[in-house]
Amino acid sequence: MRRWSALAAVLAPLVTMTAVPAAHAARRPTAAALVTGGRYVAMGDSFTAGPMIPRQHGKPFACLRSDHNYPSLLARALKAGEFADVSCTAATITDLFQPQHVLFGENPAQLSAVTPDTALVTVGIGGNDIGFSRTFYTCAGLSITAPKGAPCMKHFGTTLTDRVAAAAPRIATVISTIHARAPHAVVVVVGYLRILPSDTGCWPSVPAAAGDVPYLDRVERSLNHMLAEEARRGGALFVDDYRGGTGHDMCARARRWVEPILISHAAAPIHPNAIGMRVVADRVLATLAAARAAADR
Repeated sequence: MRRWSALAAVLAPLVTMTAVPAAHAARRPTAAALVTGGRYVAMGDSFTAGPMIPRQHGKPFACLRSDHNYPSLLARALKAGEFADVSCTAATITDLFQPQHVLFGENPAQLSAVTPDTALVTVGIGGNDIGFSRTFYTCAGLSITAPKGAPCMKHFGTTLTDRVAAAAPRIATVISTIHARAPHAVVVVVGYLRILPSDTGCWPSVPAAAGDVPYLDRVERSLNHMLAEEARRGGALFVDDYRGGTGHDMCARARRWVEPILISHAAAPIHPNAIGMRVVADRVLATLAAARAAADR
């Protein structure tokens, strides 16, 4: 309850909801998400930072943060009194605890931004710990050898899901460390947008072999499930961004939330575009509103 009293400094009661465009597949609070102050810290990897989405800003520049990533959209919607976006492209869980060396600079340990007066923390991390982006490029190369088979699944086997399991206790440590550094903060673990459909995909537009598309989709679902479980156990909220992603993945012809290797919107390949970032921001707002309403009952 004391965490929600602290968040009241950041988030006014968000219990009145209005529909957003149908393509967003989510509901968000009204624009009257009034904020009187409070500190919001955003941590995460490139799915948080928003590489190549205009306008890129912040230091170090190689972290590739967008001023239209979901933390920036949230900070504006919440009118946060103080906002620190310390997310960084290529970040792993380790980079939350120690500095991350990037081109021409260094991103400080992301957890160092979490101070005792912090009211809200969002964290989106874990994808690089299982090597998801690198894996996809490996799978793209293997798909040429058997476009209707499952060469990637044969190559990796259970390695990726084993990495997900290995990351679970480290995610738990992240959550407990945030609580220790900011005892009154509300902590929100943000999941990953759906990358692939569950069927045979769209090779060669998205170069994943037919049998590997459901395999990679299962790996992503495993990652999101792990994040949700660790959030629940650690007393954090979880935002399910995978939900409703059918028809908005890399194979979608229109209204993509995630860009394929050959991008059609300003965003990094295999990453959210500006529409996807808006979807995530809306879902975080909706999750906060629902939790606040439940706490007030």
